[in-house]
Amino acid sequence: MKIVWSPLAVERLESIIAYISKDNATAAHKMVERIINKVESLSAFPERGRKVPEINREEIREVFEGEYRWIYRLPSKKVFVLTIRNFKQLLSSHDLDFKENEK
Repeated sequence: MKIVWSPLAVERLESIIAYISKDNATAAHKMVERIINKVESLSAFPERGRKVPEINREEIREVFEGEYRWIYRLPSKKVFVLTIRNFKQLLSSHDLDFKENEK
């Protein structure tokens, strides 16, 4: 399965990197590697994430890395990474807005 990142997910990943890099660039690099590896592994096992509890739709799922959760959608033969959130943050409708033709 192909992985497609929404602009919002890319923006949030860059923000996470910048935030962690303020204190420890090495830790930021390691976190990015773990996150990207986990997201890329969805191409082989796309349904391994759980349904997002506050949405409860089969095609909207999440995986966790550290204190971050990755929200993604399984529309067909692609995995759309919609957003990244600290697990303590609530989702908004803006987090789920990405459409395939926006890539």
